[in-house]
Formats: sequence, structure tokens, C-alpha cells
Amino acid sequence: MAGNNRLEFLFLNLGHFYDHLFILIYATVAALVLPRAFQMSYSDLIVYATPGFIAFGAFALPAGWLADRWSRRGMMIVFFLGIGISAMLTSLARTPLEIGAGLFLIGVFAAIYHPVGITMVVELRPVKTGVALGVNGVWGNMGVASAAIVAGALIDISGWRAAFVVPGVGAIVTGLAYAFLCRTHSAAGAKQASGAKRAAAILDKRVLLTIFAIIALTTTLGSFIFQSMTFALPKILEERLSGVYDSATAIGVSAFGVFAVASMAQIVIGHLVDRHSIRTVFAFVAGLQIPVFMLAVGLSGLPILVGAVVFMLLIFGQIPINDALLSRITTPQYRSRIYAIKFVLGFSVAAAAIPLVALLHETTGFDGMFIAMTAVAGVIFLCVLALPRIGVMSAPVPSPAS
Repeated sequence: MAGNNRLEFLFLNLGHFYDHLFILIYATVAALVLPRAFQMSYSDLIVYATPGFIAFGAFALPAGWLADRWSRRGMMIVFFLGIGISAMLTSLARTPLEIGAGLFLIGVFAAIYHPVGITMVVELRPVKTGVALGVNGVWGNMGVASAAIVAGALIDISGWRAAFVVPGVGAIVTGLAYAFLCRTHSAAGAKQASGAKRAAAILDKRVLLTIFAIIALTTTLGSFIFQSMTFALPKILEERLSGVYDSATAIGVSAFGVFAVASMAQIVIGHLVDRHSIRTVFAFVAGLQIPVFMLAVGLSGLPILVGAVVFMLLIFGQIPINDALLSRITTPQYRSRIYAIKFVLGFSVAAAAIPLVALLHETTGFDGMFIAMTAVAGVIFLCVLALPRIGVMSAPVPSPAS
């Protein structure tokens, strides 16, 4: 990539980092501090995260539409500034209801990133898209990982409100820097257009609809697993590492370690997607989740750390696969909206993960959740086996610019 594209790629990666960081700060705050502060149970408190996750999905479609019709770069500036201001407002909350309102605002602006940022990543790197999506995915996963350690450390240093204020200031500063430093427009998306059109042209409507249906279903179920496990992991570690670690920072560091190691899977999967059949790679990743979740049942102490690394490797590794496939069968002028539909499906259903985590934790403990994730992973595996065996899933579409 040219120098300016590299700089913009960096800001897009930072955006993915912030997106997942902000959406999961509350997971650590609710697990470690608020039960004592508000005299409420963990299961009751995490329900207040639901509006934010609903907004995270529901507002992706208008964000994608605005990006295609107005400006993708402009929407990214709105993302940085809006999510930072929303986090700072959340820090002022005095009741759980006010926290829920703040989390809703965070979700509204967080919804911008995936349909807009992922589209821009694809257009900046029209060749070896899988690797670019993998690198971008690692940044997002590091946001997931950092949510636990940043929130845990700030809680220990200055209280739970600082866990929202400090990242909020960082996002605002980053947005201003992005607006100033990335003012030129890239034509990479236009260069990729004819290649994507050729890819779509080789597929008849029935095959194309089948692929879109499978992408929609696997995205929905995969997002359900992702959101359940990433949100619940701090609490899983707090309960099952009891007696091993006894501070918010230690639990945060443990969660960070799990997420950081697991995030590397996206780069590996990105390389595989660029070189091998997407169907084969997808089936391998989805199929392995089934026995891994079953083996996690009953684990505690240090073995749960090993188990968590393994299942999070597979969960994170699955993320860039659908995005890479969509990039091969969509044209740039509609891409933000297509990605928006994908993320609306994924994140809207992911919102249901929060009440389910609360219900399972209250009734069966986290072993019940591991069994539920096993069943969902099995459905994903069967869906992947139904993908057509066609060329667009075997090799990337060559770009005219390559």
C-alpha cells in the first residue's frame, strides 16, 4: 500500500480496536464492581448492556447507507468522536438505568465501524484481502482483550467511572487526528470493482442466494457465540480462577492474555483464506469448536486458561472468513450496505446473548453455556458443509490493479 493508505489502514485498525474495547468495558465493570456499588446481582446488572448491543446491530444499516451515499471517511470521523463522547457521558451515570442509556449511545456509534471500516479495509487492500481482514481483526480482538485489562486497571486505580472516561478521551483525540491526517481519497475500491463484478457474474442467482443465506446464518450464529464468550469470559475467569487470583487487575490481565493469544488466529486464517478454499478452511475451524466446547465443561483453575485460549482461538479465527467471501461477491458501490445487513443480523442476534448468559449463569452455571455453544457450533458446521463447491471460494478474485 502507498504511504497514505498505510496511515489510513492504521487508523482503521485503531477504529476496530476502539469499537470492541468500548462495547465490552461494561462486561468487566459489571462483573467486578457494580454488584457491590448498586447492591445487585451480576445477572441483573448485565441485562442493562442489552440496549447497547441492540443498537450495535440495528444502527449498522443506516450507517452503511449513509457511508455509501455520503462519505465513508466522514462516517469514520463521526464514529471516533461519537463513541468517545458517549463513553464520557456514561461515566456520569448514577443509576443502572442511566448506565443502560449511556451504553445505548455507545452502541449507536459503535455500529458505524463494521459496515464502514471493514469496507474501507477491503478497498485499501484489494489483493490478499484475507490477510488485511486478519490483521484488522487482530486489532479488533486486541480491543476485546484490552477491555478487561484496561477496565480492571482503571477500576483499581481510580474507580469504574475512569474505565469509561480515559478511553473516551483517547477516541476523541484519535478522531481529530484522523480528520486532520487522512484528508485525501483513495481509488482502490474503484480498481477492484470490475474484479468483483466478474466474480458475481460467474454465479447464477440460485447459487448466489445460497451463499448469501449461508453467510447470513453462520454470521448470526457465529456472532452469538462470539458475543456470549467474550462478554462472559471475565466472569468465567473470576469464578473458575477463584483462589488463584484475587484482584480486578489480575483477572483483567488473564482475560487479556487469553484474547491476545487467540487473536493471532485471524492472521493465520487470513493467509489460509487467500491460499485455499474458503469452504475447507471454514469447515475445519467450525468443526473443531464442537469438541473444544465440550471439553471445557467442568474445567477450573489453571486448566480453564488453557481451555479458554483454545476455544477463543477458534472463535476469533472464524471472524474474517465470511468477510473475505463477501468481498469476492459484492461490488464496491453497495459494499457498505451489504456488510451492514450482515452485521445487523449478527449483532442483533448477539444482543440475545446477554440475557442468555444471565439465564444460564443463574440456572446452570457456565457449564450450561459451554453445552449450548457446542450445539450452536454444530449447526454452523452443518451450514458450512452446505456451501457450494465453486471457484469464488477457492481463490481470490484477481484485481486489475495487481
